[in-house]
Amino acid sequence: MIIVTGGAGFLGSAMVWKLNQEGLTDIVIVDDLGSGEKWKNLVNLRYNEYFHKEVFLELVARDEIPWRVEAVVHMGACSSTTQTDAEYLMDNNYRYSRILCEWCLDSGTRLINASSAATYGDGSLGFEDSVETMELLKPLNMYGYSKQLFDLWAHRAGALGQIASLKFFNVFGPNEYHKGDMKSVICKAAAQIQETGKLELFKSYKKEYPHGGQQRDFVYVKDCVDVMWWLINTPGANGLFNVGTGQARTWNDLAEAVFAAMGLAPDIDYIDMPEAIRGKYQYFTQADTARLKKAGCPVQFMPLEQAVQDYVAKYLMAEDPHLEMVEEIELS
Repeated sequence: MIIVTGGAGFLGSAMVWKLNQEGLTDIVIVDDLGSGEKWKNLVNLRYNEYFHKEVFLELVARDEIPWRVEAVVHMGACSSTTQTDAEYLMDNNYRYSRILCEWCLDSGTRLINASSAATYGDGSLGFEDSVETMELLKPLNMYGYSKQLFDLWAHRAGALGQIASLKFFNVFGPNEYHKGDMKSVICKAAAQIQETGKLELFKSYKKEYPHGGQQRDFVYVKDCVDVMWWLINTPGANGLFNVGTGQARTWNDLAEAVFAAMGLAPDIDYIDMPEAIRGKYQYFTQADTARLKKAGCPVQFMPLEQAVQDYVAKYLMAEDPHLEMVEEIELS
């Protein structure tokens, strides 16, 4: 049995899809479906059981999990970088993760945890996934801080050597459609270009970056789940790991890739960035992937143009944009 928390969300449902690709359906999904469209991510997938996140946490707290669990892939969290309810993030992202981690350690269960590149703050201390620098990091928003708190606790408690905590960079891909403002720019761009023929990008407010020249490490969700699958099967690979391509690309590069995937010439308008986020905006992110490579991870990350082409052509332009199980695989 593999448990995927946040299993109806973006990364979580993609992980269930990956497990299905590997012939596995002995899966428990934990989430909070609410009244939105997130449930649609589950329609094409195969799994054994679903639990609301609070019901599942009660089972964990009472040590009453009724299955023999091989691994927990903990993707469940509030991922909104603009969430201002700090107490909610403390409960949902930090305390929940800590309780689940303690259960995994006590029961000898493999834990793959979702951290975030938001922990690196403005990037002034670099993007090395090391415990030597983690104590010094200053996230720019409460979301990043909630992820940082768990990593710090795991390190100080001696747990980080027994789990894998993944600092995801700018992840994009199918099954993110329910995320509203937190959807990737690629997802928003395809819709905007279809509607208007143009794409809006934020202006730069630092002279060293031209408009659209701000840089991020954009990573495809299919590559992320390949990394997690490898980690499930490599229990000796533990600690902090950056999950990104290791190559920063500009927003202009991304925009041009989307236009190309749609068979159109680029037409970009640069608009004012809201004042509320100007002081919290990351102008550069680039994953240092040395630790992941040293651990032996064989995943080759797709170049941006290839990943965007796959996402736009196979999903955003498709009648059903959600990830689908491959039917011909023999399922367990």
